[in-house]
Amino acid sequence: MALKDIKSMNLAELEQEVKALGEKPYRAAQMYEWMHRKLCGGFGEMTNISAAFREKCEGNFSFPVLRVVDRLESAADGTCKFLFELPDGNVIESVLMKYRHGNSVCISSQVGCRMGCRFCASTLGGLTRNLAPSEMLEQVYEIQKLSGQRVSHIVVMGTGEPLDNLENLVRFIRMASDGNGLNISQRNITVSTCGLPDGIRALAEEELAVNLALSLHAPNDADRRKLMPVAERYALTEVFAALDEYYERTGRRLTFEYSLVANVNDSAQQAEELAALIKGKNCLVNLIPVNEVKERGFKRSRAENIQNFKNILEKKRINVTIRREMGSDINAACGQLRKSYTDRLRQQEGSRE
Repeated sequence: MALKDIKSMNLAELEQEVKALGEKPYRAAQMYEWMHRKLCGGFGEMTNISAAFREKCEGNFSFPVLRVVDRLESAADGTCKFLFELPDGNVIESVLMKYRHGNSVCISSQVGCRMGCRFCASTLGGLTRNLAPSEMLEQVYEIQKLSGQRVSHIVVMGTGEPLDNLENLVRFIRMASDGNGLNISQRNITVSTCGLPDGIRALAEEELAVNLALSLHAPNDADRRKLMPVAERYALTEVFAALDEYYERTGRRLTFEYSLVANVNDSAQQAEELAALIKGKNCLVNLIPVNEVKERGFKRSRAENIQNFKNILEKKRINVTIRREMGSDINAACGQLRKSYTDRLRQQEGSRE
């Protein structure tokens, strides 16, 4: 019999499980606090639970924890990148970024990704599997324990397409913002998507207060298809119709992520097109000098082109920022640490054959 993932259960579900094992419902609240506030590492640490019941839990529930495989810290800004091993041996990346307004953690939602964005290292090996809610929570929990500092903001912008794992994503958001757990405001949680209209609408129907960021990267379908295979399936008109619904349902300002690639999407004409595309929307454009991945061949835009792109948007009264580069000295971009680790493993296995 497969063990049930106890750390993916909300409090009401845990109460039902506890009662089914013959214990009083209040035990569930005690256990929930141990897992999601005290961030314990296993049933053995739950000292106000009887040894007999802890043993019963061991036989009925899995208790997912992540193991640190690698940790890199930026000498420039204190950004920390973590490579975590999951219980099944797969590895994922997470990043801790320290700002004046608080600590932000960028987490992964999948092992790998099947979206195939052509400038991204995360997609090189395709999709392995979705992450469970517990595995998404654990990234935040482990980083908080390892750093000794509270996390106040979460960005679901690491490896994977969050809306391709929607059910687990929504459960994760509800649990991360639960007052019985870390109680992180939903307004401090951002979900990034490459643009899945049905997923955007489904997320809107959950009536959450999270921020939504679209990986846009081009102002028209033709240019977008050069960078993002998802654009072959969904035209920008479809994506923007779903975004309008999201804004109408939630009132949350939209963010457009725009990675600037030299001679692909960084011209003055494309800046003008982008301004026309998003005119009148309550939004922010986040310009990102693309992270160069040797397998992809794309080059980042020159500094003067990035500034010119920003200036054009500002003249059109578009809210725009250039993303502050965090952890550039430790290759903090999505997928790079995981790929280097898996490449090393393959080389070691090949040398043993």
